[in-house]
Amino acid sequence: MIISDEWQDYECISTSNGEKLERFNNIILVRPDPQIIWKIKKSNQWNKYDGYYHRSKEGGGYWEFKNKPTSHWIVNYKNLKFRVYPTNFKHVGLFPEQATNWDYIIKKINASNLQEINALNLFGYTGAATVALASTKATEVVHVDASKKINEWAKENIKLNNLSSKTVRYITEDAIKFIEREKRRKRKYQVVILDPPSYGRGPNKEVWKLENNLVNILEKIKEILADDYLFVLINCYTTGFSSISLSNLLKLTFQEASITAGEIGLPVTDGDLILPCGIYGRIENNIRR
Repeated sequence: MIISDEWQDYECISTSNGEKLERFNNIILVRPDPQIIWKIKKSNQWNKYDGYYHRSKEGGGYWEFKNKPTSHWIVNYKNLKFRVYPTNFKHVGLFPEQATNWDYIIKKINASNLQEINALNLFGYTGAATVALASTKATEVVHVDASKKINEWAKENIKLNNLSSKTVRYITEDAIKFIEREKRRKRKYQVVILDPPSYGRGPNKEVWKLENNLVNILEKIKEILADDYLFVLINCYTTGFSSISLSNLLKLTFQEASITAGEIGLPVTDGDLILPCGIYGRIENNIRR
């Protein structure tokens, strides 16, 4: 397991009975989390929240605010900055457990002696990994997400980090269709990151299901990897999809590469626990760069 334990502006304060108490800078939120199957006595700090997301029995849910933020607020991770705001689907535009992957991205790219590094972030969401990529010596960063609104949020994160002069392209398109188009254009990438959802729809109602499409997209990614590629990084949040299954799939798909896979987590202050936050896989080119 890899753990994102170098935060200052984020803290998972406590967890109990399907819920987590979190601090994003100075804002305290309570959100549901299906991984939290344990139950501990809740302290008084659970009553000091600014926002509480209530899960509905019919699906979805709603926010209850004691102190509703009037606008986005800023969360820092080392020298990276992110805009955060509660959405209608419990998310806030940032997955703090990914910080350890941002560290990996930055270290791996900046340590490379490659003169040209084209990086692709598929299912890019609000662009936290795009910010990490753009903060490196990467030549070009391509951010792909099916939602135009989410891509606008990603642009704001780049501006917030004063990286607007960096070559970042934002593409609103289905991920597989984009890869197929890049293949036809004979474009190659040294770095590919993907964070596919369990289920989703593209801008033209294309249906994405992880169990049906993951093998396909990995095979297509191979076709746009440069011979001197550095790594492919994948994250999965699908319940029941194990890191061993992911490792097996990656080993069979990228037979000449070095594969590592495992769980990713966050430290919990109360009880000295680790909150599991999905799985990751890293495919590294065996040729030293």
